[in-house]
Amino acid sequence: MGLMVAAAVSSCDIDRLPYNSMDGDLIVNNPDAMVTGAYAQLKQWSDPMHRLGEYAGDNMMIRGSSTDAFYEFISYARTPNNYRLQNFWDYGYKAIAQSSNIIKLFAEGESAEMDNKLGECYYIRGMMYFYLCRAFGKPYYQNPETNLGVPIVNGTPDDVINDLNLPDRSSVKDTYAQAVSDLKKAESLITVNKGHSYASKEAAQAMLSRIYLYMSGTYKTPNAEYARLSLEYADKVINSGKYSLLGRAQFMKYNTFKPEDNAETIFAVKRVATEFSGDDHYYGIGGMYSNIGGMGWGEMYASAKYIDLLNETGRNDWRPDRYSIVDARAAFIEPTYSKDDNGKYSTVFRFIKQDVPKKAGDPQTLSYIQAPATINGNTVTCKDGDKEYTLKAVNAAQQTYSITYADGKTYTGMIDYYISLNRAYPQFYIVKCSREGEESQLHSPVISRLGEIYLNRAEAYAKLGNYGAALNDLNTIRNRSIVNGGYSSLDASNASKLIDKERQLELAFQAERSYDVFRNGEPLNRSYPGPQAQFENIAPTDFRVTYFIPQDAINSYAGKLTQNPTSN
Repeated sequence: MGLMVAAAVSSCDIDRLPYNSMDGDLIVNNPDAMVTGAYAQLKQWSDPMHRLGEYAGDNMMIRGSSTDAFYEFISYARTPNNYRLQNFWDYGYKAIAQSSNIIKLFAEGESAEMDNKLGECYYIRGMMYFYLCRAFGKPYYQNPETNLGVPIVNGTPDDVINDLNLPDRSSVKDTYAQAVSDLKKAESLITVNKGHSYASKEAAQAMLSRIYLYMSGTYKTPNAEYARLSLEYADKVINSGKYSLLGRAQFMKYNTFKPEDNAETIFAVKRVATEFSGDDHYYGIGGMYSNIGGMGWGEMYASAKYIDLLNETGRNDWRPDRYSIVDARAAFIEPTYSKDDNGKYSTVFRFIKQDVPKKAGDPQTLSYIQAPATINGNTVTCKDGDKEYTLKAVNAAQQTYSITYADGKTYTGMIDYYISLNRAYPQFYIVKCSREGEESQLHSPVISRLGEIYLNRAEAYAKLGNYGAALNDLNTIRNRSIVNGGYSSLDASNASKLIDKERQLELAFQAERSYDVFRNGEPLNRSYPGPQAQFENIAPTDFRVTYFIPQDAINSYAGKLTQNPTSN
C-alpha cells in the first residue's frame, strides 16, 4: 500500500464508520466522523507498534523460531518485506493523512469545540511522526542532522492526480521538530479533557516529555537543553493534578482496568470486545503472551533476565499455596504450574545452565533445568538424570540454592513447583496485555501513563546532575512496587544503571524497552534461554537497530523514498 495514495484519496476508509469515502461537503459537515476516523487508525497501528517495540527488547522470549513476520523483530533478521512492518507504516501514515486533512479543512478560532478537535488531530499526527521516526530512524544522539527520519507529508495535495510528487525522507532532526511542533500546537488548542482514550493537553505534554528525553543525549554526553525541556513537560503533567499513581494493590491489577477507569493512564488506544469475534482474541497483543480461558497462543514468556530483575530485591513466589509478591510488577507474570496425575504439584529445583555445544563452532546457549527436588529438614537434594545433587543454601527462607553441576560449574536457582513446558521453556505467562474488563485477551495499549512521567523526570534530573531530585522521583516509582525498596543513593556512578533498570521493570510490555536501550547509547544483550542469539551484543550503532522502510511503500511511493542501509 502506498504511503499516501490509499490514505489520502480514501482517507475515510476507517474502522467502524459506515462508509468508505466522503465527498468534501460531507466532510465539512461531519468533522466528528473525521476525527473518529483518525482515532480508528490507531487501533490497527497499535498492534504492530507493540510488536516492533517489545519483541526487539529483552523482557520476553519466544518458545522457538516462527514463520510469522514478527519473528524478524525478535531475531533482528531485518527485511523490507514484512507485512506487520507494512501495517505499522500504512496505519501510521493513514492517521497522519486523516489528521492533516482535517487540519487543512478547518481554520483555528471558529469555536473552542472545533479548536479542540484540531488539537486532537495535531496530537495524533505529532505522535505518529515520533513513533515512525524512532522505528525507522537512528537514535537522536547519532547525527540527527544527517540521519534519515521519515517523510513529512502533511495532508493530501490539492491536485492528487497531477501533483502527487511526495518528498523523500526528512532528517531525524526535522522529523522530531515536526513532532514537537504538532504536539505543542495540540497543547495550545486542547482545552477539554474528554478522558483517557482521547488526546488531551496533558497527553501532548506527556509525549513532549518523552520526545525531549529521546533528544537529551546519553548519560555520558547529555544535552542539557533537551533534558530541561523534558523535565519542564513532566512537571506540567505531574502538577496538573489530573492523574494519580495507583496504589500498590491497584497497580497490581492495572491491566484489568478500562482506560476510562484508570487514574494513572494519560492516553491509551481504546479497544472494545465488539471489535473482535470468537477466536480473533487469539490475535490480540496478549494472545502471544498467554492463554486465558482458552484464548491465546501463549508462545511468548517473560525472559529469565526480566524474572531475575523482579527477584533482585527478594523472591516473588508465584506458587498458588505460597503466593507472595515482593515487586508489584511480578503480579503481571503467571507461571503455568501443572499438577501430576494425583492432582498434586511437583517440587523441583529450577536453574539455568550453560549447554555444551554439540559440535565445535556451535553458538553458546543456555537452557532451563527443572530437576525433581526433595526437602528433608535442612537437607535439599535434586536429581537430574541418574545423578543426585545436594544443594547449598543461598537464602533458605526464600528457598534459593546453588548447585555444583556435572559440568563443574556452579549455578543458582530456586525450589519451586514444576512449570509446564512449551518445547523446552517454562511458561512464564505475561498478563499485562490481557484481562481488561471481563475479556480474556482484551487490551487497550497504553501510550502514556503517570508512572512513565516520573521516570522521565528522574532521568532528566540525572542528566542535569540533580541527583537528589532524580532519586526522589525514582523512589516514588520504586517504593510503589517494592515496600521500602527505595534506593539509598544516586550519583553519576550508578544513575544510568538504576534508572534504566527501573524503566525496564516499570515499562515492560509497553513497547518501550528496545528504544530506551539504544537511545542512551547502550548495547542490547539477551543472554537467557530462548532461540534468539543469546550471547550477541547488539550495538546502538548497528544497522539493525532501525527497521527497513517497507518495500511495498517504496514501490508505490509517488516520489523517491530512500531505504535504510543494509549493513554498518
